[in-house]
Amino acid sequence: MSATASNASGGTAAQAMAAAAARLRAAGVPDPARDARILLAHAARIEASRVTLIAPEDLEPEVADRYEQLISLRAVRVPVSHLIGEREFYGRRFKVSKDVLDPRPETETLIEVALSQPFERVLDLGLGSGCILVTLLAENPKSTGLGVDLSEAACLQASANAVLHRVEARIDIQQSDWFSNVTGQFDLITANPPYIALDEMEDLEPEVRAHEPDMALTDGGDGLGAYRIIAAGAAQHLTPGGRICLEIGPTQGAAVAEMLQQAGLQQVQVLPDLDGRDRVVLAVRAE
Repeated sequence: MSATASNASGGTAAQAMAAAAARLRAAGVPDPARDARILLAHAARIEASRVTLIAPEDLEPEVADRYEQLISLRAVRVPVSHLIGEREFYGRRFKVSKDVLDPRPETETLIEVALSQPFERVLDLGLGSGCILVTLLAENPKSTGLGVDLSEAACLQASANAVLHRVEARIDIQQSDWFSNVTGQFDLITANPPYIALDEMEDLEPEVRAHEPDMALTDGGDGLGAYRIIAAGAAQHLTPGGRICLEIGPTQGAAVAEMLQQAGLQQVQVLPDLDGRDRVVLAVRAE
C-alpha cells in the first residue's frame, strides 16, 4: 500500500479497531471490543472471522471512512444489527431493520420448545422479522405456516427472510391484528408478543428504546394485553392436541399460564431459558 493511502487511512486495522473500541467504551456501549470488530468486518466487507488477518494492514481510505461512520452511529447507540442490516438467530442470518424487533438469543428457547414435538401446520402471531416462523419451517421441511403481523413493513421484512432461507413456497404472510384475519386451525401456534409494561419502557437500553418499534415492545399497558387476546382465541385455532408456545417476560409465567388454563387449555407449563429465567409458556388443546 502506498504511503499516501496509509496516511489517509490513519493507521492499521488493529489501531483503528482499538481506537474504535475505546470510543465505544467511553460512550457506554456494552461489549465495545466485539462491536468494533464486527463493524470493521462490515466496513471492510469481509467475514468477522477474517479481521485478525487484516489487523496488521493499513486500512484503505474508503474502508476507514465507512468504519468511522459506523462507529459514530454505534456511539450514539444505533444497534449493530441495524448498521449491518442483519442479526444471527438459531444459526441463520436474518435481515432486520428499524421496522421489526431484533431477533434475540432467548427466543431460541421458544424454537427448541416448538421443535420438541412434530407439527405440520404452524401459525406465528406477531411475525416481525419472521425469525420464528422461518426457522421452524427451515428446521421442519414438511411443514407449512401462516405468519401475521399488524405492521405492513414487518410483513415485507419477513417475506424477504422467507425468500432468503428458501421457505417462501411453504409460507403465507398476511397483515392481521392477531387473530382478526386468521381462519382455520393449526397444530402449533407461536408468538413473541409485546410484553414490556409501559412504565418499564424508560428503563430499556437506548438501542432498544430508541431504535426498535414500540408496538413490538409494549402493549401500552401492563404488558399482558396481547396474551389476553391470544389466550381467548387460541383454542378455536388449535387442532385437537395442538400446542401453543408463547414467549414471556421473566415475571409473567404465572399470569400467562393462568390465562391459558382459564381458556380451557391443558398441560400448561412454564419453561426456563438457558439463564434459568421463565421464558416460554406451553399449553395443549385437549384431544
